[in-house]
Amino acid sequence: MADPKGFLNHGREVAQTRPVGERVKDWNEVYVPGSLLPIISKQASRCMDCGIPFCHNGCPLGNLIPEWNDYAYREDWSAASERLHATNNFPEFTGRLCPAPCEAACVLGINQPAVTIKNVEVSIIDKAWDANDVKPQAPERLSGKTVAVIGSGPAGLAAAQQLTRAGHTVAVYERADRIGGLLRYGIPEFKMEKRHINRRIEQMRAEGTKFRTGVEIGRDIDAAKLRRRYDAVVIAAGSTTARDLPVPGRELKGIYQAMEYLPLANKVQEGDYVTTPVSAEGKHVVVIGGGDTGADCVGTAHRQGAASVTQLEIMPKPGEDRAPHQPWPTFPMLYKVTSAHEEGGERVYAVNTTHFEGDEDGNVQFLHLVEVEFIEGKLTPKPGTERKIPAQLVTLAMGFTGTDRENGLVDQFALELDERGNVARDGEFQTNVPGVFVAGDAGRGQSLIVWAIAEGRSAARGVDRFLTGASDLPAPIRPTDRALTV
Repeated sequence: MADPKGFLNHGREVAQTRPVGERVKDWNEVYVPGSLLPIISKQASRCMDCGIPFCHNGCPLGNLIPEWNDYAYREDWSAASERLHATNNFPEFTGRLCPAPCEAACVLGINQPAVTIKNVEVSIIDKAWDANDVKPQAPERLSGKTVAVIGSGPAGLAAAQQLTRAGHTVAVYERADRIGGLLRYGIPEFKMEKRHINRRIEQMRAEGTKFRTGVEIGRDIDAAKLRRRYDAVVIAAGSTTARDLPVPGRELKGIYQAMEYLPLANKVQEGDYVTTPVSAEGKHVVVIGGGDTGADCVGTAHRQGAASVTQLEIMPKPGEDRAPHQPWPTFPMLYKVTSAHEEGGERVYAVNTTHFEGDEDGNVQFLHLVEVEFIEGKLTPKPGTERKIPAQLVTLAMGFTGTDRENGLVDQFALELDERGNVARDGEFQTNVPGVFVAGDAGRGQSLIVWAIAEGRSAARGVDRFLTGASDLPAPIRPTDRALTV
């Protein structure tokens, strides 16, 4: 353990963010570079000898949190990095993007602010990169087996890296022009600079993983032909079918899915565009959806110079403290203020969009909404609460309903789906088609980055056993495992 009295001697301190007026003028990460290192040793010392570390259960990766907290406290960064990588292929991703269910399950969090596990994690991995401690881990010998991975998000990359290190020849197919999936084009630069992805890709290339961009399985290559070409296939195509809003006026210009809007802003940062084809500059922006993707749209609109930003959520406003029915160590639904919300805008809860209103040229101008309440378990409009708000750019960030069915991948493989429309799989993450496995949101449904990486690691073990008859690769979760929630 770390300092036995650390949690008594030190309060919780988190990463320092740059001033709002400064950071909305650029696309760099919002945190002050280097601000964590002076405080992180003390923060790691707050990890107590709790006997049963529930943080292990809160994180599906099974991260060895007390161990690398102890090393961070002692400033043994090399050992901390080794323990961190023992369970997580990409801690620089999770340390920036994960909502930290481990902290919700922290034993200290029963009656004090939890340990800043996420901040300790990102400090360790950033220090490791700076010290050149992150090396390629090429296999000692090749198995002679080949694996195709469809999709290069966190699940696909994790599966590919594990299988490559096991000695198999792995090719990752990505339909976009760059590797990274939603990490590349769904996550704004101010949340995670893409240099973090780029250096991991270079590490994986050095280990032997091959990458094929601009290739969509189902359209560019027939899925059945791909199966015949490789000894095994891992489908990690994500849950990319966005939930739509079928109300009058949806056809008006200026209404976009979040994943139509966000990638264009990222492509500007990649140098593909000088200015984005869909900009919030000078416009009244409405974001429908109160989750993390909605917050990404809010922060992007701020940086593009929106005249105003309003975020709508159909559910009631969450509380700032745990509700009685969401006890420790479950992951509670709390009112969360992200860095994007700190930058301005209005958040409106318990409202539903009824229709859009446009001008004579077919451009959206107003959004009509009504307040709603729960009556006998159903969301019901409240009479007399109808109103309209300016809306010249609308983004829909209401989640996803399943993996893509239009590109032919599911039908060409003849895959069976479960009752929620996800690709069905057995206990080894294998689909109904022998040798075809599924990992991440394509099989689980929309979930968190830590679950995606955990699924990729677990599916890799199933593939390795299928190819060789046995496997030493870790499998942190089963396909049926779910988050610690109520």
